[in-house]
Amino acid sequence: MNKVETLGDNLEERVKPLRNSLSRRSFLGKSLAVGAGTMGAGLLAKTLAAQVGDANSRGGLTRGDADILRFLAAAELIEADLWQQYNELGGIQDAEVPGGTGNPAYTAAIEVLDEDMDQYIHDNTDDEITHAAFLNAYLASKGAEPVDLDQFRTLPSSQATGAQQIGRLTNLTQLTVDTSWWTRYRSDNKNPDFGDTFPQAVEGLSMGQFPAIPRNDGDLTPPDHLQAIANTAGFHFGFIEQGGTSLYPSLAQRVTHDEALRILLSIGPTEAMHFQTWHDKAGNAPPLTDPTNGLVFPDLNSPPFGGEEFQTNLIMPEPTIFLSRTFPIVSIIRPTETTGAAMAALNALTADGLFIGQTPAFFALLTQLAQAADHARHGGR
Repeated sequence: MNKVETLGDNLEERVKPLRNSLSRRSFLGKSLAVGAGTMGAGLLAKTLAAQVGDANSRGGLTRGDADILRFLAAAELIEADLWQQYNELGGIQDAEVPGGTGNPAYTAAIEVLDEDMDQYIHDNTDDEITHAAFLNAYLASKGAEPVDLDQFRTLPSSQATGAQQIGRLTNLTQLTVDTSWWTRYRSDNKNPDFGDTFPQAVEGLSMGQFPAIPRNDGDLTPPDHLQAIANTAGFHFGFIEQGGTSLYPSLAQRVTHDEALRILLSIGPTEAMHFQTWHDKAGNAPPLTDPTNGLVFPDLNSPPFGGEEFQTNLIMPEPTIFLSRTFPIVSIIRPTETTGAAMAALNALTADGLFIGQTPAFFALLTQLAQAADHARHGGR
């Protein structure tokens, strides 16, 4: 398999999504190619508006509905890309999720967190592939433009045994993982929708750039280095899926069409199921210090950790404040603030390091998709 064979090919084989979607030329023009970011973004905004058309041409979807579904399709393509990389090395490679041949050493390190991790990785990968394919197929069925990011699959693959050598959308080798989701879901008096902030579970992960997959076979030793890579993946799984858990209900508040709302309310809970699984498994990451870079994974059950904020078996969402501090606390997904939700999601993925090495055109396109989704209004046209 060569560099031009991508995850997009797998999607096409499974659900045959339409390919008459975004092209760099039609959206970006020469201005962005020479780095004129503001002018390129303006051109992109006009082109997106022109492509969306009116409600009749979109099968009853409002422009805002189509914009939200397009952003979610892009997000799911990104998720499918990163999960595919995890599955090639640490999951199960089969007809359902093909690609790669597995890396026994990395798989063994991942399975320290749970002996069924390979199955969970496989199933999460399969889910994200189907989410992306469904959203694009639905958009096309309504006469709205689906999303195609294949031209941006240019980032290199891991060189470790088991990885396909194809172009990628995402970079899993230089991650800065925000682990504050761990304490956010354990707080009973704070909510990010109120502007509250939360401590990191693994502070080191939020302060450097670390691989979550082996970059090459040199990363398979020493053992504590490989285990640190697997631990990083464990916390990254939770970070990715808590984002989707919040994104769908945040954007659901902005849709108008009943069927679009049904889509968001049906896909969103699967992201929560993923998050619950990874929240549980991250707590099994063994305490250690990576001998190659000093990254520390603490014992979250022992001082100065432990207690309500860090105890590893407290994986149910702790009841907390919601809507108003005058109401009783309640167990909820958080955040679910709708204002700026799409841009917040994009900014979080960017800060994570997922897009290190991507082109200005890629960032411009995703920014416009996010801004269009955030501009949507319930009851709009």
